[in-house]
Amino acid sequence: MQYPVVFTPEAQEQLAELYRYIAAAASPEIAERYTSAIVTYCEGLQTFPHRGTRRDDIRPGLRITSYKKRGVIAFDVNAERVSIIGVFYGGQDFESDLQSGLDE
Repeated sequence: MQYPVVFTPEAQEQLAELYRYIAAAASPEIAERYTSAIVTYCEGLQTFPHRGTRRDDIRPGLRITSYKKRGVIAFDVNAERVSIIGVFYGGQDFESDLQSGLDE
């Protein structure tokens, strides 16, 4: 079974912020390559969605996987889809961010 992969608006904004950061620090071409690679990696979850580590302690159903040692991708899987909840980079406090998202 293939699971469609969807990005929440928050994850889309995090990718856009990462793009802007890399584009300013390096170049738009490098930013595009890097963020596109993250999207491709996330889309790979359609085939094997139960990768990563379950983190029910942060949020019920949450899974975390790393990307190239510097990034963290937070997602959940249900019977119909994989939802990318967040894309965190460079030591961002994803645990607090994801827990606070439950309070809103």
